[in-house]
Amino acid sequence: MPAKTMDELVSLCKRRGFIFQGSEIYGGMQGAYDYGPLGVELKNNLKNAWWRAMVYERDDVEGLDAAIVQNKLVYKYSGHEDTFTDPMVDCHECKARMRADHMKDIKVCDNCGSSDVTEPRDFNLMFKTNVGPMVDEESYTYLRPETAQGIFTNFKNVVDSTSRALPFGIAQIGKSFRNEITPRNFIFRVREFEQMELEFFCKPGEDEKWHETWVALRKQWWLDQGLGEENIEFEYVTGDDLSHYSKSTVDILYKFPHGFEELEGVANRTDYDLGSHTKAQAEFGITANVKENSDSTAKLAVRDLAENKWEVPFCIEPSAGLDRGVLAVMTEAYTEEELADGKSRTVLKFKPHLAPIKVAIMPLKKNKPEIVALAKELKNKLQKLGLGRILYENTGNVGKGYRRHDEVGTPICVTVDFDSIEKEGAPVTVRDRDTMEQITVPAAELAGYVVNYFINQD
Repeated sequence: MPAKTMDELVSLCKRRGFIFQGSEIYGGMQGAYDYGPLGVELKNNLKNAWWRAMVYERDDVEGLDAAIVQNKLVYKYSGHEDTFTDPMVDCHECKARMRADHMKDIKVCDNCGSSDVTEPRDFNLMFKTNVGPMVDEESYTYLRPETAQGIFTNFKNVVDSTSRALPFGIAQIGKSFRNEITPRNFIFRVREFEQMELEFFCKPGEDEKWHETWVALRKQWWLDQGLGEENIEFEYVTGDDLSHYSKSTVDILYKFPHGFEELEGVANRTDYDLGSHTKAQAEFGITANVKENSDSTAKLAVRDLAENKWEVPFCIEPSAGLDRGVLAVMTEAYTEEELADGKSRTVLKFKPHLAPIKVAIMPLKKNKPEIVALAKELKNKLQKLGLGRILYENTGNVGKGYRRHDEVGTPICVTVDFDSIEKEGAPVTVRDRDTMEQITVPAAELAGYVVNYFINQD
């Protein structure tokens, strides 16, 4: 059963080295978290799974890694300078700050019930920064609030360098920054986060078909990462809740400990983005309401050979928060089990490809040179397989080692004991995390066993 409370996850994350409070030795910083030794492995494994599914396993997607700091004109024409704000209300009584669109009554504080509150005011969510040695009104830009704009501004570069034709996509994983007024729920809503975004470009008129396709593909991908179907819902965004660029949006919601909330959004952005950033806008019959652009130097369009005309593609955007993804797979994997001997164990039942540690090698006696030497030899051989992190666990207490690796989600533990150095074939004991069953495998066959395990499990 998934974690019931956020406190369970927060405690486990700090105790086992997944996630720490940012700047903790100075009292911390709201909305900032640091990924520890196991957290960075889990995060990278989830990123790699996304990149593999989006880029390597498809023949119609290219990858990109655009700069975090970009020309401020990008955000002028993207609409962020005009629209990327939240209406906020301050309570004079308890000093709470709340989003007006989340309040039950904008004239009454949700926190303390006081009516001594301000009128809603717009707060810009972008972090402003200066570029160059001079600090003045002309030297500013922003830390990017999303990775998408770097994809749109590089559209022509990618098309020219790869000769891509519609439909095709550009994928990117990277840091984004939003000056959230009220960060909350652990790593669910933070000020610095990573996004996994695909911009999939298609012909106008084919956009609705591709939108439906990507909604289905993205749901299945999350299921493949171990999320339970009963914990996933769709929310069809309508009316005023739609972003200014969106024709239609479907949010994929996951049941986090604090309830169902957005894990990923799949938006039909029409021709808004490329239309906003292209020069010669009047030549293309752009359908979206875009700001007149007198600064762009490139035509962001493709040639329709059948109709012998240039057109601005429509764009479908599946956009997922990596940090929210980490929180979701940890929530789903968290399991407390009662054992036959009356004891209990906590286990993170990650899909094997996501597990921070793939295999733990444990010598039964850490002061027995022959056992230690064989354990290290096996560790080094398995590490060269390229499956991920293989840990040499030299604690000298196998029982405690099993419990620790259950709690951090290690799929396989291998124990090297006296039989391993005394019997023919050097048998080692292999323990499965989920079933706790143990089998013996000759040391020479361990690598093949481990490779087959990960292939068959995923």
